[in-house]
Amino acid sequence: MRRSVPVAALAALTSAGLLLSGCSGKSSGSGSAEANAATKGIVNASDEKGGTLTYANSDAPESFDPGNTYYAYVWNFSRLYARALTTFKPGPGVKGNVLTPDLAESKGKSSDGNKTWTYKIRKGLKYDDGSVITSKDVKYAVERSNFARDVLSLGPNYFQTYLKDNEGGYKGPYKDKSPEGLKSIETPDDQTIVFHLNQPFAEFDYLVSSPQTAPVPRAKDKGADYTKNILSSGSYKFESYEEGKQVILVRNPHWSAATDPLRKQLPDKIVLKLKVAQSTIDKDLKAGNTHVDMAGRGVDAQTQAQLLTSSKEKANTDNALGQRLVYTAINTKVAPFDKLECRKAVQYAIDKKAVQTAQGGPVRGELASTVLPSDIPGFQKYDIYPQKYDGENLDLTEAKKHWQACGAGNVSTTITARSDRQDEVDAATSVVNSLKKIGINAKIQTYPSGKYFSDYAGVPEFTKRNNVGLMMMQWAADYPSGFGYLNQIVNGKAIQKSGNSNISELDDPKINALLNEAIATSDQAQREKDYAQIDKLTMEQSVIVPLTYFKILMYRSPKATNLVSTSAYSGEYDYLNIGVKK
Repeated sequence: MRRSVPVAALAALTSAGLLLSGCSGKSSGSGSAEANAATKGIVNASDEKGGTLTYANSDAPESFDPGNTYYAYVWNFSRLYARALTTFKPGPGVKGNVLTPDLAESKGKSSDGNKTWTYKIRKGLKYDDGSVITSKDVKYAVERSNFARDVLSLGPNYFQTYLKDNEGGYKGPYKDKSPEGLKSIETPDDQTIVFHLNQPFAEFDYLVSSPQTAPVPRAKDKGADYTKNILSSGSYKFESYEEGKQVILVRNPHWSAATDPLRKQLPDKIVLKLKVAQSTIDKDLKAGNTHVDMAGRGVDAQTQAQLLTSSKEKANTDNALGQRLVYTAINTKVAPFDKLECRKAVQYAIDKKAVQTAQGGPVRGELASTVLPSDIPGFQKYDIYPQKYDGENLDLTEAKKHWQACGAGNVSTTITARSDRQDEVDAATSVVNSLKKIGINAKIQTYPSGKYFSDYAGVPEFTKRNNVGLMMMQWAADYPSGFGYLNQIVNGKAIQKSGNSNISELDDPKINALLNEAIATSDQAQREKDYAQIDKLTMEQSVIVPLTYFKILMYRSPKATNLVSTSAYSGEYDYLNIGVKK
């Protein structure tokens, strides 16, 4: 869902002055028109204010509520109206992974062996209605987003997992009306917030970059309906919200550049059009009527062919890695895939080259064999289930051997994919064709992206009831580390009744324990070794079939300014400071 270089390397880059924070001045890509320019620098760098910036999306997100969303593109977009304690500086590729204070004055001060983290929020911060932002609003935001999962279930549950609970009795702010709330978050004054964890967490500064730490005043909260009346702490505020149709943002008059070293507040207005066909988005991007494809998934197959066969058009493209993996998740709770031998057969049977072709070829990603993407620290290249080809055809010897050992015979199952993502549906079709050859008859069932995790693939009860044995999935790191990538898809503690990302429902004691052990150590090199081991343990359980290390092919609008493709948000353009040429 969400989003690498070692911390030491990041520090070295910073000291060398190679990072592009903000969008002023010129860069190597400024004013140029060459392929991949935005992966190397900020293209069309400008501080020019004014105009209307237009985004489009092929679906409508589940929610714009910063505490109730888990798509990378919404996390990216939400920074326009919601400031977390920390965030990432705009910069190309892995240079965009540099963590910096945002709502907070500085990164956290840790104590008690990384079990206590203290932050001071900046003074003079105000919401778009002029009211003052306090540390209590940040505390409340974490309480509502993590401890009221029956109301807000769509985001990750890190804080619920790693904060001390009130002896297991805290039910969230909608049920527990006490002013004290969660005891493990203290707010001794309006600027100070202290988090007390149940175990050491060395990467906590990354954790608070989640929009779940963007402040929400208790008096303005409307639960799941807060998405319709969000109070802004960022440089833009909501002028209008038409569910499933359009969002319009305008300048927040109470935002101050003096309290925000990152944002530029360039356009007068930002318009987001929802439920627009991908082919239409592509045409509007090329015509200049749309400036950014919000979902950041790249152009469709037809547009891709047009762009790559024209040197002029190709010059306006960016082909970027984004710490993402495309995979088929195998449901361990649905027969016959509750048996390891059956799952191993699927590993050998799916023709990854055919899937790659269906997605658009190598420009859309290299063949994958690991859970960790190749651009995540801790990645080690290996292949437990190597595929062999007899000319054009995949050798199915191993697949048939394991399927026979599994003893399932001919079976029927369902595979899910997102209806508004044609590349995902095409990949699912390829998977279906592969599995037929060993006796697995899979039926594709598609669902909209906006409800995929809240109502369908992310609801264990639904997948069991509907015989969903396989699910198409694409995952990006929540933040640039092995833990930020792995935890929500392989940790048994991350399994949820709705909004679930561990859709294979893997709950392995060794993996769970190693994740806890890894995040507790301050030694980054050791953490990365642990992440590589977790990767291998997961593949041994055969719950994930890695297909490709996903790459985006995006069209870069010549009419937009400050475009930079960042690893921190899955290779998408950084939305913080995009402007528009008048």
